[in-house]
Amino acid sequence: MLSDHPVLEFLNTIPMVDGKLQDLLQNDADVVSALTRFGWPTTFEGTGLLTVARNVREELRRLVEGRKAGSPLELARLNAFLARAWSYLELNQDRTRSLAVRRVWEHRTPEQVLAPVAEAAAELLAAGDFELVRRCEGESCVLWFYDRTKSHHRRWCSMASCGNRHKVAAFRKRSRKA
Repeated sequence: MLSDHPVLEFLNTIPMVDGKLQDLLQNDADVVSALTRFGWPTTFEGTGLLTVARNVREELRRLVEGRKAGSPLELARLNAFLARAWSYLELNQDRTRSLAVRRVWEHRTPEQVLAPVAEAAAELLAAGDFELVRRCEGESCVLWFYDRTKSHHRRWCSMASCGNRHKVAAFRKRSRKA
């Protein structure tokens, strides 16, 4: 994961491409694929998932930006969304007889499909270290990441893209001066 946090990955489904924001979620199948990639395996046979996903994503973006800025958060919409989720805990035993608890979510409605994202966002907002939640310093980048580096000095969504562009620009600037 580029952002090191699944909720931030979900926010990052609108990257800047060739100077324009590009929404990577274009249909319900894109949403299912993205959720699965981010660690929330999903199946959904209904309709309307895309609209709900985009609405949830923008609500979470508003909350993450507000939390990062230290602003008071209006939580009613997220809490209302969380109230519509339906999940239960399931106890499983593997071949070695080790026990593990996992949460199982229903997937009958778009809200239920997106419930794990909303729950993870609530956890991030409440318990995440927002000193480590950052926006990429790339000039035209809009992506977020959770800085899990040892020194906590990460500046770029990716050294391969934004970090490299910055290094090349700095090199060219130095070369022009010489």
